[in-house]
Amino acid sequence: MLTSQSQDAWTLFLDCIEERCSAVEFANWIAPIQKIATHPDRIVLEVPNIFVQEYLLDNYKQDLALFLPLNPSGEPSIEFVIAEVRKEKSEASPQEKPAAPTENMIKDSFQLNDLYSFENFIEGPSNQFVKSAAMGVALRPGKSYNPLFIHGGVGLGKTHLLHAIGRYIKQHHPKMRIHCITTEGFINELINNLRDKTLDKMKRFYRTLDVLLVDDIQFLQNRMNFEEEFCNTFEALIHQNKQIIITSDKPPGQLNLSERLTARMEWGLVANVGIPDLETRVAILQYKAEQKGIRLPQKIAFFIAEHIYNNVRQLEGAINRLSAYCKMLGLDITEETVEKSLSELFQLAPSKKVSVENILKSVSMIFEVKVSDLKSTSRSKDVAFPRQVAMYLAKELINESLMKLSAAFGGKTHSTLLHAWKKISGQVAQDDMLRRQIDMAKRNLEA
Repeated sequence: MLTSQSQDAWTLFLDCIEERCSAVEFANWIAPIQKIATHPDRIVLEVPNIFVQEYLLDNYKQDLALFLPLNPSGEPSIEFVIAEVRKEKSEASPQEKPAAPTENMIKDSFQLNDLYSFENFIEGPSNQFVKSAAMGVALRPGKSYNPLFIHGGVGLGKTHLLHAIGRYIKQHHPKMRIHCITTEGFINELINNLRDKTLDKMKRFYRTLDVLLVDDIQFLQNRMNFEEEFCNTFEALIHQNKQIIITSDKPPGQLNLSERLTARMEWGLVANVGIPDLETRVAILQYKAEQKGIRLPQKIAFFIAEHIYNNVRQLEGAINRLSAYCKMLGLDITEETVEKSLSELFQLAPSKKVSVENILKSVSMIFEVKVSDLKSTSRSKDVAFPRQVAMYLAKELINESLMKLSAAFGGKTHSTLLHAWKKISGQVAQDDMLRRQIDMAKRNLEA
């Protein structure tokens, strides 16, 4: 008989893996696995299909070996039971009454992350519109924007919004049938049902849904047969006014999908999740720090946000690493500890060449003045100050002589440029608004 510690080995493994993999990965691949028996020499696990079994062994065999009994070959001793096979045997038993297939599929496949909600989604200028659209869909499924297509880069909150919609609908419209799935999961389901000759059953299940949430539709590219079945499902639901929400790393028109499916996805509302601005990144850092019980000074939050700006996931990772570093070494959170613990995460400006012309364009957009005015002799405050900011950026970012740089500003002297640089350098350390405007100008140049 296994000891109590051994009997809890699978739970310990789950706790370990959940900390390391993404919430979506855990929900789609690990959470569906059930421990159904333990023996002195092995553990019995139930998996939804062979793909989950292969995924577990391919990605976590070494971790499993740390927690579970080993066979003579030194590998984890696991007996797998495929849920579908087990279910068929159960249905064949005269003693048990089989449950309705559609209800079982909905119960087993419904995996929404409890950490993703509208309440803890940090809103800013880059995502305000898409969040409002998502909330509109959650309030009135099938009646607001249908389909809702959310696109944006990695780690910007697409999956967060997708699950937030699902959780809100589940709480406020409990009678609705909801299915949340990754595109990879849809493809695996289709493969399984084709193999088992149960495709009609899968079609009936999808066509009776009220809400379908699909993550990462870009993985459907170059898979014609799977795309056709998804498109048929899409049309069947749309024609019944059932709500569809889709996420992708690109807008529909930039995906390598059929014109038919692209047009269908552009029917409703296409909304972009952009890269959060500096203030939003600071708010995200402070929220994540508060969740960890960390007091993060605003100055430090700005320092981190200025160096990590591509996505929210990196910001969360930065807080986790900083927290662990300071706790293990008993250090306070300072700029020095931030640099030591997070230097590997800091993002450098791209190596492409910056020109005075690009600087003038960036500054003109931020301060709402014409490039021609910045090059003119005008001494109006509305023009002179942005011109000095542009001169400051030119000296900071371009490795050229002062004579050459100043000439690009309509024939200004090098002493004028040097004076501007000194003036802005003195102000930027004390003026938060100016510092943010300069930071924005630099990001425009990097883009």
